[in-house]
Formats: sequence, structure tokens, C-alpha cells
Amino acid sequence: MTDGTRPDEPLDGTARAAARHAVVVGGGLAGITAALALADAGVRVTLIEGRPRLGGLAFSFRRGDLTVDNGQHVYLRCCTAYRWFLGRIDACALAPLQDRLDVPVLDATRPEGRRLGRLRRDPLPVPLHLGRSLAAYPHLSLAERARVGRAALALKALDLTDPALDAQDFGGWLTAHGQSARAVEALWDLVGVATLNAVARDTSLGLAAMVFKTGLLSDPGAADIGWARVPLGELHDGLARKALDSAGVRTELRTRVTSLSPHENGGWSVRVLGETLRADAVVLAVPQREAHGLLPPGALDAPERLLRIGTAPILNVHVVYDRKVLARPFFAALGTPVQWVFDRTDASGLKRGQYLAVSQSAAQDEIDAPVAELRERYLPELRRLLPRARGAEVEDFFVTRERTATFAPTPGVGRLRPGARTKAPGLYLAGAWTATGWPATMEGAVRSGVSAAEAALRALGRPRPSRLFALEEAA
Repeated sequence: MTDGTRPDEPLDGTARAAARHAVVVGGGLAGITAALALADAGVRVTLIEGRPRLGGLAFSFRRGDLTVDNGQHVYLRCCTAYRWFLGRIDACALAPLQDRLDVPVLDATRPEGRRLGRLRRDPLPVPLHLGRSLAAYPHLSLAERARVGRAALALKALDLTDPALDAQDFGGWLTAHGQSARAVEALWDLVGVATLNAVARDTSLGLAAMVFKTGLLSDPGAADIGWARVPLGELHDGLARKALDSAGVRTELRTRVTSLSPHENGGWSVRVLGETLRADAVVLAVPQREAHGLLPPGALDAPERLLRIGTAPILNVHVVYDRKVLARPFFAALGTPVQWVFDRTDASGLKRGQYLAVSQSAAQDEIDAPVAELRERYLPELRRLLPRARGAEVEDFFVTRERTATFAPTPGVGRLRPGARTKAPGLYLAGAWTATGWPATMEGAVRSGVSAAEAALRALGRPRPSRLFALEEAA
């Protein structure tokens, strides 16, 4: 692999302006976004990814005749940057949004049998859009519903720019605002665990407030749910690579950066196996520990803080039945270890029966459990939740584990997350773990790529491409 520039050949000012070259390290959503943005501005871009595919932690693989996503990923209508990304890679039609928020919630604890409730919105202004749904939500008492409404209004009044929110835990705040353990389980954690990958007591109030204010209390349609109706690899690898190729980005897979250092003639030397690349700008779009290992001395004040950004796991249980057992596309559950269940039959290519994916966030207690143990735990729960599963045969059962799926949104994490710029000229950071203001989501990853590309373009003297998502447009 070579970029056509000899490592020891200095460039004069005219040549350097004409041959600006950026290296993006990491081919997840953050890296893809940064590479596209830089290329759209006329910068020559090399994207380096160690895996044999793009997409980071939102990818697909083959298992027999099935195409399997490593985990179930969804987004919301308020995820305006990720929606821009889908448009940029020509994928909007493959990952549509609900016409209107509608989440079936099954409660398995009722003595009389499971009970169905729904969280859905009406075409009314905020906060009335959820008023009827909350008033009829059967999983809370009338008094609990009233207290939820008051807490939501108090949450809406919080100032997201107040740094003190980062140091508080969301669970303590909910308790102080009259939320019962049942209300936390049946509503706040139902949403929060799926979006933040942590229960309320382990979550920064700042991040939780951002999620609930943006998703549920900003615009009536903000929380409408979207998800890929095809394998994620078709989007984040196939279509993304096509977009990168069309933009002129050189993509190198199965290639790892071993070191990064300032070049004596300006710019950067990016070392891969057996070769050194010259670059005017470098975007590190890799996980925080990997970024820490590549950062040169002095690039960040207190770089060890990157190592203090914890991680949180996500477990996915995959079950293939010999018949259809679930009539709806997805549901959430209470009173059971099961959190969210999605029908992935069509997306996987399954021709007979039904394939369900059980998505388990904040899975610290189960992430290393043997498959046999998980099978014994989850199949009876699915039979309890889905009467049609009681007479069905299980044709396949397997598990996917992402032990470091997201950064942990613990109180105080905000002060550890760095911005896109480093103290080293021409070196930028991207990744959902950086200071996007969002939790570790596909939205946060795309926003970080935009921020890093914008910072690099300003330093390179290149105009911002008109097609690039504008962060100030965010909800």
C-alpha cells in the first residue's frame, strides 16, 4: 500500500495545497463519515480499517443460510445526523422509520397472565403527544402515572449545558422526584437501558436528560423508531463502501496502524505494516483505548483519562423457530430477563419459520454466561411471553456478545470525553465516545465524524462541503 508520496520528500506550499491528504484510522460509522466529508471537500483520503469489513460494531455475518446482525440497532427520528448518513450512502429506503411511535410492552408478572400495554404518540404538541398513552399505560398505577408526568416536566426544565448534571446519577434524581421502583422499571429504564446501555442508577443525569429531552420532550415525532429491514452489513459495509469509492476515498481493509508521529517536514507519518504514509491530517476514529495507544506525547492533556472511560456490554440471543411465534415486528418486556425482541426473519433471508433476536443491554451479569445456560434461561421466558412459542421447535439458538459495545454512561463521564481537536496540529479524534453530547449511539458516532472532519477542513483551508450535515440543525 502506498499513497504515492515518498516519506522523505518535502512538499512546497503550492504542491501541499494541491495534494492535501488525510488518513482516517477506523472504518466504523465515525470513520466513514469523516472520510466522506473530507473527500466531498476535495481532500485526498485514505481510510484504514483493521477488520475485513466496514461498519465497526454495527455489522453482519453469515451463519449457514442466515445473514445475522451482531446486534439489533435502532435509531430515532431525532437522530438527524444518522438519518443524513443514511441519505449520503443512499440507504434511507432500507431503514425506514415508524409513521408514529408505537412500542408494545408486555408485562409477564401479572397473576392473570401477561398484559399488553403500549407507548405511542398522538398527533398533538409536546407534551400532550404522549398524554393519552401515559394515562392508559396499564403497567403503572394512576398515582405513578401522575408522578411520571411531573418528573417529565422537571426533566424538560433541566439545562443540558449545566456541567453539574454530569456528576449526578439519574436514578437518584428519579427517586428525588417521586419515581417508584416500579416506575423506573416499567418506563424510565425501559427506554433508558436501550438507549444508554445502563440502568438509571448507573447513568449520568446529563446524558439521561439529553436522551429523554431530545427523544420524548422536544418534538412530537422525535422518538419514532427506525431500523434496518436488511442486514446492517448491506448498509454500513456494502453501501458505505460504494459511497466511499464514488467519493474517491481509498479504503484499505485488513490493515492496522502501528504508530503515529509528527513528520519532520510537517504533517504526520502513519505507520502500517511495512510502510509509512504521509498525511496532512489524521482522524483517529477508533475506540478510546486504541486511540490512547496511538496518540503521540502531548496530543492531549491528561491522556490517561481516556482509559477511565469505561465500557458496557450488550448481549444478543438469537432464536430460530420452525414456525411464526410473533406477529408484530418487535416488543419490549417487563417482569422477565427479556428486554427487547425483534423479528429478523425477512432481513436474515430465512425462508421458513421465524428468527427472533433478543437484545439485552447492560448485560454485565450475563455477557460471559455459557450458551447452554442462556438457552435454559431465555427459551422458557420466550415461551412465557409468546404463547405460540410453546408448541414450536427451536431449530437454532446462538449468542453474539459485544463486551465493549459502548462507553459506560456513568456519572462524571462527561469530563473524560475529549473533543475532536487535539493539541497536536492536524490530529483529530472521532468516535461515539468523544464529546458529542450524545450517548454511545450510531447518531453519536456520525456526529463525531462530522466534528472531526469540520475541524480538519478548517485547518486545511478547505471549504465545508454543502452536502455535509450541519450539527447546529440537530433537534
